[in-house]
Amino acid sequence: MGKKQKSEQSATSMTDVEWVIMNVVWEQEPCAAGTVQEALADSHGWAYSTVKTTMDRMVTKGLLTRKAIRNLNLFSSAISPDKAKRGELKRLLRRAFNGALTPMLQFLVEEEELTPDEIQQLRELIKQAGRKSE
Repeated sequence: MGKKQKSEQSATSMTDVEWVIMNVVWEQEPCAAGTVQEALADSHGWAYSTVKTTMDRMVTKGLLTRKAIRNLNLFSSAISPDKAKRGELKRLLRRAFNGALTPMLQFLVEEEELTPDEIQQLRELIKQAGRKSE
């Protein structure tokens, strides 16, 4: 059971570099490390070895899967974008807001300059959530 808990924690805990790579994988999977490196060449300029090493570590962490076809390794995501976002949000809530959603939302509303459209969208989301809980 401890192994499953560690796997779930690792699978949703990504570094900034892993997020960048994972976004490419989600768009192009299954794909080789060279494909990912080429996709990021203009924006990041990472060497192939850097991308490949990071992707190998992501397999170990449970973020990616690897399938060898002859001498080619194809990588696919092991977690969905929603699961990754959920994990990231939960970590933020724990670290910055002691796990409480309402203080985080209050902070966002008070600290960010929301447009009237964004405020209206929030109202609609709250109405929809209220209907679902009835």
